[in-house]
Amino acid sequence: MRDVGAVPCSTGPMPPTAHPLRLVPVRHQDQAAAVAVHDDLSWAPFTFLYGYDPNGSWAEYVSWLADVHRGVGLGPSEVPATFLLAWVDGELVGRTSIRHELNDYLEAYGGHIGYGVVPNVRRRGYATEILRQSLVLAQAVGVMDVFVTCDEDNLGSIRTIQGCGGVLDSIVEQPDGQPMKRRYWIR
Repeated sequence: MRDVGAVPCSTGPMPPTAHPLRLVPVRHQDQAAAVAVHDDLSWAPFTFLYGYDPNGSWAEYVSWLADVHRGVGLGPSEVPATFLLAWVDGELVGRTSIRHELNDYLEAYGGHIGYGVVPNVRRRGYATEILRQSLVLAQAVGVMDVFVTCDEDNLGSIRTIQGCGGVLDSIVEQPDGQPMKRRYWIR
């Protein structure tokens, strides 16, 4: 296995030339931008808007996310989670889902944090900043040892996770012939 290098997971402020990235809960006014990105990424191996149903109302979706955060009305395979959008200078650049606990699937393949960056703004340090802020928020909900995963062929996420202190635990097969999954702990 080759080393892909590390990306610094700085805890300091972003450079003065960069606009600060903010993670915020999904709001009513985010509908147009969020749905546009979600639709544009329909080809991606992950769903941009967690749990979004295009046939439902946006107000119901925002309310449902608040319930998931509080752990209210969860289905048998769901866990409490904080879903946030990442904004830089008014542009939606990514998202994160911080799971407050793990179920069997998350323990095997998904982890505590699932993040993504919009393709046209990748390689600008946003993934690192999303993960860095997500780690702080995970600690705020009581998750001190954070489990994070990525596909074996996702070199950007490998660099990001390792740069934020991720220590490789194992590489496992996924069901249905999907890419191997790299499993990391960040303590």
